[in-house]
Amino acid sequence: MSVTDSSVTSRTVAQYIESVTHHSVSARTIRRRLQQSGLSTRRPLLVVPLTQSHRRLQRQWCDGRRMWVAEWNEVVFTDESRICLQHHDGRIRVWRHCGERMLNRCVMPRHTSPAPDIVVWGGLGYHSRTPLVGIAGTLNSQRYISEVLEPVVLPYLQGLCTAIFQQDNARPHVARIVQRIFVNHQIELLP
Repeated sequence: MSVTDSSVTSRTVAQYIESVTHHSVSARTIRRRLQQSGLSTRRPLLVVPLTQSHRRLQRQWCDGRRMWVAEWNEVVFTDESRICLQHHDGRIRVWRHCGERMLNRCVMPRHTSPAPDIVVWGGLGYHSRTPLVGIAGTLNSQRYISEVLEPVVLPYLQGLCTAIFQQDNARPHVARIVQRIFVNHQIELLP
């Protein structure tokens, strides 16, 4: 049962066994037996589902940079992470063998929450890193410019002789006003 449905709980398996065999088995025994067979309970990998078009475009992007070697040393990777202090989704577990983390049955789709409590932004280059920036509330293009780009990114990039700035396609990053700042300051973006 835990092999076909990796998110089933040990208590559910125990109840199923009792309903079929009319013998009582504890959830702890089920967990021990599953662990003896090589299964362990872990948090599922949370991903945003990708369409075939997304996969095709990712492949094209990778093929275009397949021969890069020294160029990767110039890339400044940046990202932000939302931290919600109101609830926690990490209680769901899946049963899996070692090395099965990326299997479809061990992956749960996730969706972004509309109102995060705090956003933490940071950047990482080959030889250096930016300071972390905490942003209370929702990040929009105006706040991205005033709280991240102007005080952190522009001074950081001026300290590098060559840099390729990487950011994802989050709405605050691709707004026209943000793109104009990159053009005006002649900052090369990683597409």
